[in-house]
Amino acid sequence: MTPDEPAVLIAREHDRAALRSALAKGELEQLRWGAYRERVPDDGTHPAEALRRRAAARIEAVHRQLRATHVFSHESAALLWGAWLWRTPEVTHVRQQYRAGATAAADIARHRPLPERWVTLDGIPVTTLEQTVVDCLTTMHPLHGLVVADWALRRVDADEIRRAVGDGAGPGRRRARLLLGLADTGAESPWETWLRYLALRAGLPRPRTQFPVTTRVGRFFVDLAWPEHRVLAEFDGRVKYTAGALGPDHDAERALFDEKVREDAIAERLGVRPMRFTAHDAKDPLRTTGRLLSPFPAAVRRAARVNPLLPLP
Repeated sequence: MTPDEPAVLIAREHDRAALRSALAKGELEQLRWGAYRERVPDDGTHPAEALRRRAAARIEAVHRQLRATHVFSHESAALLWGAWLWRTPEVTHVRQQYRAGATAAADIARHRPLPERWVTLDGIPVTTLEQTVVDCLTTMHPLHGLVVADWALRRVDADEIRRAVGDGAGPGRRRARLLLGLADTGAESPWETWLRYLALRAGLPRPRTQFPVTTRVGRFFVDLAWPEHRVLAEFDGRVKYTAGALGPDHDAERALFDEKVREDAIAERLGVRPMRFTAHDAKDPLRTTGRLLSPFPAAVRRAARVNPLLPLP
């Protein structure tokens, strides 16, 4: 936890009556059984970031409450490493020798065994980055795992992760090897990974990421490109067109104008405009997939086959 984060309070370390009083007054919020933190004021933090901070506080609480040796793992470790996550975990994942009993807390997922090696991040024991990625790839939904892998490959060599995956024949190991082969350091956000995942799932050729286009007004990069088919696709984060969304100095009208100039220049240079997708398109992935397929030549569309190993998000 960073110094400016609200303090995490463990019930057994404090006067319980005082905690109940503070909770009733709205001064505290409960993180989990026996753990609280000072209520966070609305300071304009993006909701996704607020969820990550709350999950990190819950991890700290679990760490301070557990008495047996433990190491945080899976998406909990990924969060502590600062990885991209498609969804913020609601369950805290730990590796320990202890086998959960019938009365074990439902908000903790326990995995065995303890790893041979781990690291400490801000005083909290966490699986190594390589092991964290392997755990995510072998257990998470493929899209969620690919999001983590895209982020991780900028920080750790893919061969190290492959060695950690091993050559096991289990479905999780096979899925991990598939996703490692699909991971791409060109993704610049989880949403770009999502868009590429839909294209790969549909059986389209692998796109080029951050495709460079040199125009009369400058050099730009397109999120996904199939230049041989003259197809371009981009994820459009609408927040940049909202006044004040990126800080008091953010000029939304200027951002919209600059984007129009950029798109016009790309279209002038290549003779095609990028297809634009937003978070709203995630509500109907089949329709979005249809949009992705539509500009491709008929022969490409006929050859496309859905990859059964890549389920819908």
